[in-house]
Amino acid sequence: MRILGIDPGYGRIGFGIIEKIGNNFRLIDFGVIETDKKADLNARLLEIFDKLNNLIKEYNPDESAVESLFFFKNVKTAIQVGEARGVILLALQKANIPIFEYTPYQVKQAITGYGRAEKGQIQRMLKVIFNLKKNPTPDDAADALAIAFCHGNYRRS
Repeated sequence: MRILGIDPGYGRIGFGIIEKIGNNFRLIDFGVIETDKKADLNARLLEIFDKLNNLIKEYNPDESAVESLFFFKNVKTAIQVGEARGVILLALQKANIPIFEYTPYQVKQAITGYGRAEKGQIQRMLKVIFNLKKNPTPDDAADALAIAFCHGNYRRS
């Protein structure tokens, strides 16, 4: 099973693609989709949609895992991330890819066994899990990789 993990945003969207074969995981790719900071939000949303569709075509995932929205201090940021998340969900739905959602707490729990783990702890565990030479970066890409792994873990049952 190929899993696409996504850490939503509107400026930078993290993605992680892994394969789960039995109880083993294999890293395929991870990175970020970045949008043009000078463009208005509508143009950025279209850019997210197009670039995510290209990723879907390139990697052909069987399932997707998207981080749920959590509390934001800045309401404007929360609305913009929510709109970007809607575009992400639309692209996945249009491609007929099943969508699973996980909270940050669930993701941290799946990676480290502790739902309040720090980003550094998660990145160090991902380095071990996927046998990487260094911690995965940037943070958005590492988060997306963690979301994909979280889904793979939950799919065992």
